Formats: sequence, structure tokens, C-alpha cells
Amino acid sequence: MEITTEMIKELREATGCGILDCRSALREADGDFDKAGDILREKGLAKAAKRAGREASEGVIEVYLHGDGRLAVMLEINCETDFVGRSEGFRELAHELALQIAAANPLYLTEEDIPAEDLEHEASIAAARAAEEGKPEKIIPKIVEGFLQKYKEETVLLNQAYIRDGSKTVQDLINEQVIKLGEKVVVRRFVRWTLGEESGEAEAEEEK
Repeated sequence: MEITTEMIKELREATGCGILDCRSALREADGDFDKAGDILREKGLAKAAKRAGREASEGVIEVYLHGDGRLAVMLEINCETDFVGRSEGFRELAHELALQIAAANPLYLTEEDIPAEDLEHEASIAAARAAEEGKPEKIIPKIVEGFLQKYKEETVLLNQAYIRDGSKTVQDLINEQVIKLGEKVVVRRFVRWTLGEESGEAEAEEEK
């Protein structure tokens, strides 16, 4: 069964879970909305999402240097209490996210942070390429949709495949720690510098 954007949106609004988690659950449930919700609850993701409304103002600023100072990452990650902010699990998560940013070079923090003009530009490139390859006009919108989805998975930090385990996303990694730590965890912003190049900085516009 085809999983549509509307189906994903509806499940996301009902559970508070991330887009990728909702898409995965719907696929596993073959489009059955109730079964997909049960799958998310079984994985503990719905429980993690319920914490989204809490205040997260503690945490750490993680700094990672690589290659004798030729590459640097600075990341702010927040939680609810200083106790959790000082815990080993939270500090390990901050370090893993800094490594992710260093290795995978995300451009944005969330999908919502991607400028509309950037998506339009990527869509036009995909459409032009498909037309040049002689693809039937009626399937070009699907090709463009797939191209944009891949673009988001590659450039958005929370959507990226975790560098140590490609079967999970960065958001999955964070959700696992939310469940373990029992607190809301928010990646607030990050910046990645490479010697001699312009920095790439990403920041959440507002707490979601």
C-alpha cells in the first residue's frame, strides 16, 4: 500500500512522533493507522514524543576537534535538568552527535529549516534530469518526490542515518536516550567549521 504524505501527517499529529518514524510504522503496518500507532507505542516513541512540551533549558555545549584542528564542530544540546545534563548517557549522546555532524556534514537541523527556495531549486534539478533521461511525464512528480526525500535524508541532521548504525536515524538515537533518561532532549543548534571554508551553521527556529 502506498504511504502518502497525508497519512504520515495524520499519524504524526496523533502521536507526536517524527516524520521518519511515522513513515516507517505505516509501512510496517501496511497503511493501517491504528496498527501503526501501536507499533510506535511498542517502540516507546510515542512516550518519548509526549515529553516534547516540557521545558529543556539545561544541557551542554559539546566541542569536537578533528585532524589536528582542521575541522571543528560545536553543538548545543539541551535537557530538562542539570542532573541529566551531567549524566554519562547524555554526555555520550552529545559526543556522538558531534561526531555525526563532523562525518556527515548536515546542512540543516530539521526539515522545517530548509528554505523553500532550496527545495524548489532541488526539485527543478530533479525534474530536468528526469526529462533529459526520457522519463514519462506522468511519473516525473514521483521521481521528484523521491529525490527530495533523499535530499532531506542526506542534509537534515535528524533525518540522517546514524554513522554507527545505518538502520536507525539520528532522531531514533535521540529518542532512545529520551526513553532511557526520562527527559526531553533537544538539539538546539550546531556549527561545523573546516579550515579555509565558510562555516555551516544550523539552528532550530523555535522549540518544537
